Amino acid sequence: MTALTSTPIPNPAACSNRWLPKVKSLLSILALALLTNNPVSATPTVSQTPERSHPVTVSTYHPVRSNAITQELESDQTTSANSSMAVASAASKAPLEFAEITTPYVTDSPQEIISPVVTTRLDPQDWQNWPVVPTLRECMLSVYQDGLAMGNNPQAFTKIGDGEISALWFLTEFDLGAEFYNLGPYTELLPTIEYFAGSFGHSSQAARRGFNTTRILDPSLADPNLCNPGETPLTCELRMYRPSFALVSLGTNQVWAPEVLEPGLRQIIETLLANNVIPVLSTKADNLEEDFRINTIIAGLAAEYDAPLWNFWRAVQPLPEHGLQEDLEHLTYAPNDFDDPIAMEHAWPVRNLTALQVLAALWEAVR
Repeated sequence: MTALTSTPIPNPAACSNRWLPKVKSLLSILALALLTNNPVSATPTVSQTPERSHPVTVSTYHPVRSNAITQELESDQTTSANSSMAVASAASKAPLEFAEITTPYVTDSPQEIISPVVTTRLDPQDWQNWPVVPTLRECMLSVYQDGLAMGNNPQAFTKIGDGEISALWFLTEFDLGAEFYNLGPYTELLPTIEYFAGSFGHSSQAARRGFNTTRILDPSLADPNLCNPGETPLTCELRMYRPSFALVSLGTNQVWAPEVLEPGLRQIIETLLANNVIPVLSTKADNLEEDFRINTIIAGLAAEYDAPLWNFWRAVQPLPEHGLQEDLEHLTYAPNDFDDPIAMEHAWPVRNLTALQVLAALWEAVR
């Protein structure tokens, strides 16, 4: 079994249509080290690999938007192979182009739609119009296949982030049994629940209330009873669980420190790719910073690394108060009853439903 690595590789998107200078990534890593007073080791290792340019089209399902009167609910929630990361070929260095696509929408009844085929990158400045459920670029299949070769589990995903991804009410119930949730009209998601069984309730070393990019990369916060000396919570999680996919949800705890978030999230992405784990980035529902700068950074990194983006922000826009409690930070709660129009006016069941849809799309793309 190939050993895990935490060594970042400068801008290693194998399917990128552009190649930024190596110095940009190295400077970002250096900036993170200076800001956090944590030494960061970077030993670039790259190799040539051909780019695959055609994405995979998958079917997705979008949540119900009901006109039912909403009901306030109280909640006490808080908040490899190196080949897969090789430099893009010279032909892939053409100027960045943006595609016009048909974006998903919320309907009054469940409706199957086909995700748009992405032949060029989406514009990060237009991230609010990106689809909720992403289309996986075909080049990410190389990351997935290399991960299988090094021992990653094709039926495992992990969670990386703060309280909105480590909370017990995020996905956990899908490992507890059918009596804990109601798929309603989304029975097509049942095979996804069965396929990824065990990951929904998995307690990730890299997901914890109060976590941010700095803490996820801090070896002093790794569990000494489970992690090896020098491991960060992230590298410890990757060694122990060997996932093929990682849901990454961060940003709310760093709304006033975007200069720390960006290089930290970049290092997290590169560590995942170095270990052939597909990073699935997520936008956040809140806008505490008031200018959407955090989601813009997240979308920019998703575009740069050709990583799939779960646009959760867009999923909650039709909900009352955009799915936020009075503090404009925490999500409104209701049980996972996807057949209950009142429940589906709250953010947490929509978060769980769209997360399942993202996992279904990933599974469809790689098989």
